[in-house]
Amino acid sequence: MKIDRLISIIMVLLDKKRISAQSLADMFEVSLRTIYRDIDAIDLAGIPIRSISGVGGGFEIMPKYKVDNKVFSTTDLSAILMGLSSLSGMIQTDELIHTLTKVKSFIPAEKAKDIEIKTNQIRIDQSPWMGNSSIQPHLEIIKTALQERKLLAFTYIGHHGKITVRKAEPYQLVLKNSRWYWQGYCLERNDFRLFRLSRTLDLHILEEVYAPRRNQKPQLDITDMLTAMQIEVELRIHASILDRILDYCTYEACTIDGPQHYIVHFPFIENEYYYDILLGFGDKCECLKPLHIRQELKNRLYKIAAMYDS
Repeated sequence: MKIDRLISIIMVLLDKKRISAQSLADMFEVSLRTIYRDIDAIDLAGIPIRSISGVGGGFEIMPKYKVDNKVFSTTDLSAILMGLSSLSGMIQTDELIHTLTKVKSFIPAEKAKDIEIKTNQIRIDQSPWMGNSSIQPHLEIIKTALQERKLLAFTYIGHHGKITVRKAEPYQLVLKNSRWYWQGYCLERNDFRLFRLSRTLDLHILEEVYAPRRNQKPQLDITDMLTAMQIEVELRIHASILDRILDYCTYEACTIDGPQHYIVHFPFIENEYYYDILLGFGDKCECLKPLHIRQELKNRLYKIAAMYDS
């Protein structure tokens, strides 16, 4: 049972006079059984919901009921506000601002100061220091296409810089490892694909409406696969880049080697991304072993040097 779905159902019931179970199931893409279970949980939490049968029936919060301030604890409201505030920093919409305002209206005066302190103790800011200025407009375009179930047309830069023009049915926005992705059914590949937002160009909504397919969830948790591919390389680094090294491994993996150096047992996967990381440390990092990784780094450095010699 997802707490965010329960809160969203409460918001819908507060906003609407009455709504059917089927409408809620369609809205949240869950079964009727799940909706009935959620309604029971909300009712048990102290929010009186009544069911109206017949034509035009559905669920509604009992008339003249005002949400009891005791339903949400100080910790609950702090967590909700923290999550909504971090999301509002990434997706700036009137709808989200309205939701934030509505949640804040639940806060009793005697708890306001305590909740404000707790909410401000953690700040989640996913926006880059510098970077792609098209991310925010693209998020808005995809969000609109998701709500209206309209096709998206775009140009995509894939592996090795290959550029393709595509159309896709959007299904989900995903924030993973501080990067935005979106899942869609690609009409050129006839399959679900996960697209990196920063590689999506010329994005625009088409007038064509699509019928939703059975959504295959994107494979985002690939920890086991990456662990199987991962090896350990031994590096000798200058102390001046220790802070950068700690973005990729723990301090326990570092052993002092003289007054200005460390030996580091560094997690590594043999792909472009990890070779670029090591090369990015410049002359402050030497790969000691394994020898084939060391040789590959030498080969890449020779190519870079040759480019500047010509």
